[in-house]
Amino acid sequence: MRVAENLNAALHRLLDDDPTAYVIGEDVLDPYGGAFKITKGLSMRFPGRVIGTPISEGALTGVAAGLALTGNTAVAEIMFGDFVALAFDQICNFASKSVSMYGSRLPLRMVVRCPTGGGRGYGPTHSQSMQKHFIGMPGLALYEMSPFHDNRAVFTAMLQRGEPCLFFEDKVLYTRQMNQVDPMFRVRHDGELAILDVEDRPDCVIVAPGGMAHRTLAAMRSLLLEQEISCRLLVPSRLYPLDVDALLPYLGEVVLVAEESTAGGTWGSEVAHLLHSRVWDRLRGPVRLIHSRASVIPTAAHLEREVLAGESTIHHAVREALRG
Repeated sequence: MRVAENLNAALHRLLDDDPTAYVIGEDVLDPYGGAFKITKGLSMRFPGRVIGTPISEGALTGVAAGLALTGNTAVAEIMFGDFVALAFDQICNFASKSVSMYGSRLPLRMVVRCPTGGGRGYGPTHSQSMQKHFIGMPGLALYEMSPFHDNRAVFTAMLQRGEPCLFFEDKVLYTRQMNQVDPMFRVRHDGELAILDVEDRPDCVIVAPGGMAHRTLAAMRSLLLEQEISCRLLVPSRLYPLDVDALLPYLGEVVLVAEESTAGGTWGSEVAHLLHSRVWDRLRGPVRLIHSRASVIPTAAHLEREVLAGESTIHHAVREALRG
């Protein structure tokens, strides 16, 4: 099953199991089924609970927040994650605060889906990774889609939190197969954390979200075959608030954090800070960060590859970290 099909199945099950659930967004109705076909078949099966909206991210997230505030479950789709900036006020000034600003905690079941990242040739305004702009907002959780996490379980976890969640879906994953990985790597799970490695005592550990997983695994493969360097990849489903305790048993002396975002105030820097404060005495050096270049994302494929953090970026960073 492809990642997109798994996500579509998760939405079908949500609407099937929860009669209060709604899906809201631009062009989510059949036959279009969303820009990436993630909502395909939903409006045919659940008429009245899949709502197409005008082109206004502020309006559609406001409606979703209102539905959630009155006891319903709402999933809002942002056609391209870049445009979530247009809904910043509704998400951060209304939805996230509504959980706690009325004197007692008010459960608010709301998920905002954000197709994100480059690698598809969509250009500067349709290819960004916006995660860092929402880190640290009270009452707002961040998750990222991964081929190693069943989206049905992820949606259950997000909705059980009772607070609005942003769900970042790297667009390059939609066509990938679930749990597809080179046979040399073993895949394990510990709660919301996926662990991929070849041995119990790797030379270094890389923490990366789902969208960076296959680029990291490609670098890990070449490092192992060409340099005999063994790495472990940790892929958390929930980016924020990060479950640091879940990472600790799987760390070593050399730790890197990889993300597609540009540097500065990022999820990666938050992870590095939290890990350093807990295990600095076990580390050979500071936690190293891997980012994309400080640039807009070009449309041309060869230029896009030069800008985005990829296999070669990770490969080089690991070798530098091990040199100390």
